Amino acid sequence: MSNLIAKLSNVSKLYGEGSLEVKALDNLNLEVHQGDYLAVMGASGSGKSTAMNIIGCLDRPTYGKYELNGNSVEKLTDDALADLRNQELGFVFQQFHLLQDATALENVMLPLLYACIPFSERKELAEAALKRVGLKDRMNNHPNQLSGGQQQRVAIARAIINKPSLLLADEPTGALDSNTTEDVLNLFDDLHAQGITLVLVTHEDEVAVRAKRRALFKDGRIIKIS
Repeated sequence: MSNLIAKLSNVSKLYGEGSLEVKALDNLNLEVHQGDYLAVMGASGSGKSTAMNIIGCLDRPTYGKYELNGNSVEKLTDDALADLRNQELGFVFQQFHLLQDATALENVMLPLLYACIPFSERKELAEAALKRVGLKDRMNNHPNQLSGGQQQRVAIARAIINKPSLLLADEPTGALDSNTTEDVLNLFDDLHAQGITLVLVTHEDEVAVRAKRRALFKDGRIIKIS
């Protein structure tokens, strides 16, 4: 591994005040390098989702420093943060978050609309992304015409269309059966082999074992990296 993509330095995240204060992250240090495949694990309340939100520029640290491709995230305005998120990151969630009234192709084109890419180019790139995840015959289907696994593939195509520096997956197989889970994990393996850097949050050992590195969270800290 070479280039440093994401670096959290002594990051703490606090919620509430006084006696109600909760420390979701406690002086967390973590690096993600280009070509990494990292599984973030831990029980509910361990801090793994909070760490993912900070890495994904969806939240800011209360203390400490987070750098994404050399950008100090905590110093950015909200607009600059949104631009950085759109340019550098792709997201895959447990519940897919697809627009039900849009086709698979239209769902995948959406991030490029925000980036002001012309329609013809958006369409061409979205078609290529859907082919990449094995859905070239499902481009004009709506989500309710797709299986759970196919919907997650659409979500993955949408996440990679901007060629992100980092793909973040938060419990991406949590809503899938075991056979579909295997298909989606195989797709992540293929994308990683093609050079995509991936951070995956999971509580399932059989999912985490696919990663090249595993970080175990407890009480807002990493207690083990293997």
